[in-house]
Amino acid sequence: MKAGINLYSVHKLIKTEEGLLDTAQKLKEMGYISMQYSGAEFIPERLKRVSDATGLPFVLTHMPADRIVNDTDKLMEEHAVFGCTNIGLGSIPIVAMVTEENIVDEKICKTKLEELNKAGEHMKKNGYSFFLHNHHYEFMRMSNGERIFDHIVENCPNINFTLDTYWLQHAGVDVLATIEKLKGRIGCVHLKDYKIVVDTKLDYFDACAAYECVGYGNMDFKTIVPKMKEAGTEHFLVEHDSACSTPDPLYTMEKSIRYIEAEL
Repeated sequence: MKAGINLYSVHKLIKTEEGLLDTAQKLKEMGYISMQYSGAEFIPERLKRVSDATGLPFVLTHMPADRIVNDTDKLMEEHAVFGCTNIGLGSIPIVAMVTEENIVDEKICKTKLEELNKAGEHMKKNGYSFFLHNHHYEFMRMSNGERIFDHIVENCPNINFTLDTYWLQHAGVDVLATIEKLKGRIGCVHLKDYKIVVDTKLDYFDACAAYECVGYGNMDFKTIVPKMKEAGTEHFLVEHDSACSTPDPLYTMEKSIRYIEAEL
């Protein structure tokens, strides 16, 4: 199988145009076939130059929520510069929706989601698609008991999902059932593996989740990926949030693509 990459994984390497070009070329040589732009300054003309030079298309972005809602037309114009029709949001503004009692305010939540849905509707009418990248907190419950994620699925038809496997696992939900529920709305996904680590420096037992190269953690991608293909996924994007904290981020990304090509 072929896959692309979310450049947030290597964000420390793409701060300049030279760095972006060099990194993109190396990723292409590894076998990556597309890129999502995230993690550095957004300059449409720069993205076009890099895409033209490497032959790697940008198939998705992450943009600020305020621009998605209030500057939609300009945002589409900018994406047209480098030929990308999928406009993404990295995360919903969850902090603005939560009360001091750590309860999601139903009214505020629904208002903000409707704003995003309307922006998505406007994009759709103009040949673009809006994608929301999920974390685990979309599975918090609103004051009426409904989960945010379920409300989006049922009431916001113009919001597609950049489905992130790690965060589904972290949320404790059924990954395969979620994929099934989102048929036709997960054209872009993040392949991100999930491992358990133990802090051996503590005097007491403590274990937590951590990011891992695709194929080296606990996610059953040999079952997950075919299910995603059945659901209409077009762009499989590798993501490793902590790759830039390793000695060689590109080596980390190469491990993922080698597994994907060999096993998926």
